[in-house]
Amino acid sequence: MTPEEQLELFTRNCVGLETREELLEKLRLGRPLRIKYGADPSAPDLHLGHSVPIRKLQQFQELGHQVVFIIGDFTGLIGDPSGRSKTRPMLTEDEIMVNAETYAQQVGKLLDVGKCEIRYNSEWFAPMSASAMLEIAGHYTVARMLERDDFSLRLRDGIPITILETLYPLIQGYDSVAVEADVEIGGNDQLFNLLVGRDIMRAYGMTPQVVMTWPLLVGTDGTEKMSKSLGNYIGITELPTEMYGKLMSIPDELMPDYYHLLLDKSRTEVKALQADIETGKLHPRQAKANLARAIVASYHSETAAQEAAEEFDRVFTQREKPSELQEIALAAGELSGGTIGIVELVLKAGFARSKGEARRLIRQGGVKLQDQVVSDEMARVAVSEGAVLQVGKRRFGQITIT
Repeated sequence: MTPEEQLELFTRNCVGLETREELLEKLRLGRPLRIKYGADPSAPDLHLGHSVPIRKLQQFQELGHQVVFIIGDFTGLIGDPSGRSKTRPMLTEDEIMVNAETYAQQVGKLLDVGKCEIRYNSEWFAPMSASAMLEIAGHYTVARMLERDDFSLRLRDGIPITILETLYPLIQGYDSVAVEADVEIGGNDQLFNLLVGRDIMRAYGMTPQVVMTWPLLVGTDGTEKMSKSLGNYIGITELPTEMYGKLMSIPDELMPDYYHLLLDKSRTEVKALQADIETGKLHPRQAKANLARAIVASYHSETAAQEAAEEFDRVFTQREKPSELQEIALAAGELSGGTIGIVELVLKAGFARSKGEARRLIRQGGVKLQDQVVSDEMARVAVSEGAVLQVGKRRFGQITIT
């Protein structure tokens, strides 16, 4: 592709670009560009929200450019303040490393990891001297730092901002110096951090990186950005049936953005899809099923997507149990008179992350044992070999007693 054709491909769906002219100039250099993307391992799994910029990395890689994937094991210790209304709890080094170990494997769902340059930013920060760190801090002013919305709002509302948080954009910006980035991409919530990277590169006598950002993906609740902490996420390593089911549960109004951001459909293609739905040419449920199958196939396979679709129809259209049930293994010693607390059973099945979440699901009527709703969170329920526990619409488990 010519530099001009690459420019059009790479900037499709882009909402922040600093600057178009600089990107075209870099593409005309006739060498592979170094495309930087960073992710702090603050949680063990990447989700479809992360995949929006990663899919763009895939396009760069396919055209011969060098993807530099930075795992922020050092910056993760601080915690990105972007979009935060309060200080983010600091993670331990052990927590960071456990999460980081899964990232390279997960990006392999979309990228050719063998061709990626995967770096940990502790490589240059761990051995860095205090004077070198102070030098980085000396290249930015407090006034500029407080221009960012999340800091200015917290300052207005009297919510504390730690000095450590103000260092985060500077440290992330120095990553671009360390890897000599030509381009950095990310979600639109990262725009401030990425622009700081341009300033830091200038301060170190380097040509500033081009900054490209994409919209944030709204989660399955239809209101908040996709986030593990909010429970509205779809993990890129989830089982095909779970991924398909979650995609079928999204509100209809999210479909245009999901087609646009997750399948890279153009605005024209999305408008044509919406017109087909509005005129009755295409049923919304079929449009959502097409979306779900395409996304599941991209992370698993066409066969897995077909099987997930058939399983979904069995359970939700024909109202049958899933063809395969997760095993919930209980030891006889865990039972008292053949009974177990319903909260304990939900946790044992792995269908809730905490007692609080299990109680909430029970109170909301989302827990069934042998097709009978259990709405009392204090209840002890009688269980037997082969009994089926259902939590929500998609999670089923069959009890075995040893």
